[in-house]
Amino acid sequence: MRTEYVEAVLELVALIPAGTAVAYGDVAELLGSGGPRQVGSVMSHYGSHVPWWRVLKASGDAPPGHEREALTLYLQEGTPLLGSHADFLRTGEGRWRVNLAAGRWVPSDADFDRIDAIAERLERELHKLSVPDDEMTV
Repeated sequence: MRTEYVEAVLELVALIPAGTAVAYGDVAELLGSGGPRQVGSVMSHYGSHVPWWRVLKASGDAPPGHEREALTLYLQEGTPLLGSHADFLRTGEGRWRVNLAAGRWVPSDADFDRIDAIAERLERELHKLSVPDDEMTV
């Protein structure tokens, strides 16, 4: 995975405010690059220093293996949830998920300006890497 892509994903994820969430595919769409699997790979390998719990499957399910920790964070942040999360915290049983219909992040105009800058920088860096040095012009 290219470092430029990893950095762009992590920079975008850092913008997601508390109490909201997005799907892996949303991140890819906002960047105009990659897809849900690429974003998921970045998050699973490099996402521990950004709010990883705010990026999840389109179903609203938390990252596998991190459900209890994610649920605690969702409750602290007031993220909208569906299902029996109280039972899950007590017993580890029960099904719940983030209600993406109610809690999906809708970037503000200022957020979109930052996202566009991230996406444009990524595009430039990836294009620069794909063009042989003798074909680049100044």
